[in-house]
Amino acid sequence: MKKIIEKYRGRFSEVKLWGKLKNYARQAGVKMVYTVLLLFYAFKRKDTPKWAKNIIIGLLGYFLAPIDAVPDLTPFIGLTDDFSLLSVGLVTVAGYINKDVKEKAREKLEALFGEYDPSQLVEIDKRL
Repeated sequence: MKKIIEKYRGRFSEVKLWGKLKNYARQAGVKMVYTVLLLFYAFKRKDTPKWAKNIIIGLLGYFLAPIDAVPDLTPFIGLTDDFSLLSVGLVTVAGYINKDVKEKAREKLEALFGEYDPSQLVEIDKRL
């Protein structure tokens, strides 16, 4: 994971992140988007240490890269490697995901998806 973080850290940009989420949220699905949002809002916290922010930036850069281990252009399969890596990273920085981060992520989910089934988030929240 360390090599991926170093390789993709430079690809992160808030503008690109919001653009990708706007255009690919439905394709990515509620679980992946929630995971991305949790990481993003944890990154924005002042209390999140630099080492955790570096992990998050690398993971979000990987998510934004159109060509990675499995290209995202491949429907469904192209995002599975992203979700797996994001999930591992999420557990790594879980200590910096508080109630405020979760609330912001859920608010943004609602803005992106409208109504969604909150039971889809239970599995992710259990990992935290």
